Parts: sequence; structure tokens; C-alpha cells
Amino acid sequence: MSFRMGWAAAALTALWLALLPASPARAAGFSPEQRKEIEGIIHDYLTNNPDVLLDVLQAAEDKMKADSRVKAETALGTRRKDLLEDPDSPIAGNPQGDVSLVEFFDYRCPYCKQVQPVVEKLLGEDRQLRFVYKEFPVLGADSVVASRAALAARKQGKYDAFHKALMALKGQIDEAAVYKVAGSVGLDLDRLKKDMAAPDIDRMLKANADLADALDIHGTPGFVVGNEIVPGAIDLKSLKALIADARKK
Repeated sequence: MSFRMGWAAAALTALWLALLPASPARAAGFSPEQRKEIEGIIHDYLTNNPDVLLDVLQAAEDKMKADSRVKAETALGTRRKDLLEDPDSPIAGNPQGDVSLVEFFDYRCPYCKQVQPVVEKLLGEDRQLRFVYKEFPVLGADSVVASRAALAARKQGKYDAFHKALMALKGQIDEAAVYKVAGSVGLDLDRLKKDMAAPDIDRMLKANADLADALDIHGTPGFVVGNEIVPGAIDLKSLKALIADARKK
């Protein structure tokens, strides 16, 4: 609703400006009474012709989506090395695989948890698939703690074990739960907490956030395979189709 109201305001402004004289100087010279009269004309026109505003809103929304697609497609080309070859991004599956599947995820995201078994099944079946993890904590402070712990766990060689355990955890994930899971997979908690506070963890998370923004990924999960960006959860059949298509290209 707020999105459409924002565009409604923009549309009203555009219509108001369209009725002003071509000269900016003349437009600025309207008296308060004249401006009020013009606003009344616009109000009456839109009240009697609501489809006009709807058409403006739809056109503006379509343009915004098209601009976002162009931005994301451009970023796929210019940021591909950051997407696929960042040494700070953990890798699963076949490191030398012929296709890479990238996931931006949040440990507290229910849809990420929902799609996790799909990812595991896919990795178990496709021995030529390379999987790239992009920690993308967007659901609050506890999500950030979880991602920091995961990246720090990598320094103890336990990223994969910690990731799977945290994704499998039922119920609310808070700081206490994060450390409990860390202990359960054999992480040294004192070292983990120290590593979590290291500046390189900040850099990694910022890099992922910047990359997600460039690709127009603003929620989780977000997948990238080949030249396709897929927002939201996806089923096994659809993922397989995208991977097969990427292999052809």
C-alpha cells in the first residue's frame, strides 16, 4: 500500500506540473489562490477519472521494475568475479564444478530453512554443481550474530557443520541459540567470539550486502545461477531446470 501511495503522490505531482504554464518563472509566480484552484481542478479530474491515475501508477511501477532488471543484469556482468570467485565466500559441492549456484540467505529466514533440504538434495544428486554461500543477514541483530558466527566458524574449519546445524534448528534463533549450536558442532567458543569481532567479518558482510544491492536482491533467499536471478524460495524441479539451462549456455 505504501508503495502505491508513494507513486500516487508522484503521479499527482506530474499531473499538477503538466497543467502549469511552460515557463518555470510563470509557474513560480502563481498566487496561493491560483495554486489552490489548480489543485482543485486536478483533484476533481482524478476523482472523475480514476483510471488515469491507475494507468500512471502502473506505468511508473513497470518502469521501476524494468530499470531494476537492467541494473541487475548489468551487475551480473560487472560483478561476476565478486559473485563467484570471492575467496571469503564459503563453497560447497564440487569446487571445480561446471555450474555455480549462489544463495544469499539469512539463518532466521523461514523460507531459507524451507529451501535448505532442496539445496542439500540437489548437491547430493549433482556432482558437477558448485555452491556459493553468501551470508546476508537482513532480519535483525540476531541474524547478524548468526552470520558473524558462521564466518568465524570457517576459521576453525567448521563452517559447513555449523551452517547445517543452524539451518536445521527449530524455533527462534537468538544469540544464546547460536552459541549453543556452535558448541554442539565442536567449536571453541572463546576463539569463536574473538574471531566474530574481527574487522574482516565486517568487511565480508558489507561486501555481500553491497553485492546483493547491486543485483537487486533485497530479501532472502535469493539465488543466482548463470544469468538468472531468482528471488524467494524455489522448488527442486525449477532449480534443476535453471542449472540445466546454465550448462547449455
